[in-house]
Amino acid sequence: MNRLNIFLLIVVLGCALSVVSATNQQRQIFIELQRAQSQERQLQQDYAQLQYQQSALSKTSRIEQLAANSLKMQPVTTGRTQYLTYDTAANKAADAPMPPPLPASTPPARGAKR
Repeated sequence: MNRLNIFLLIVVLGCALSVVSATNQQRQIFIELQRAQSQERQLQQDYAQLQYQQSALSKTSRIEQLAANSLKMQPVTTGRTQYLTYDTAANKAADAPMPPPLPASTPPARGAKR
């Protein structure tokens, strides 16, 4: 009877230690979950802020203002437009003969391997 009591005592102590260990592990996992949720909320706030900044920076009026101020660009007008032309008669002697156009590629026949 004495051996049975000692064996049962050891089993009860083992179960108690197992319960303590499981409870501690559960607390550690819960703390990690809280940290992950906090980080998720922070990342969602950062993402919303970045979306707002992107929409503000991509507005047409802001782009036009930056182009006019920092790049010294001006709107296109017909009076300032310059057209480039190619005079074929004047440059005929300087130009090398043009190679013939390449034939159009034809799709492979049905059943043919590529």
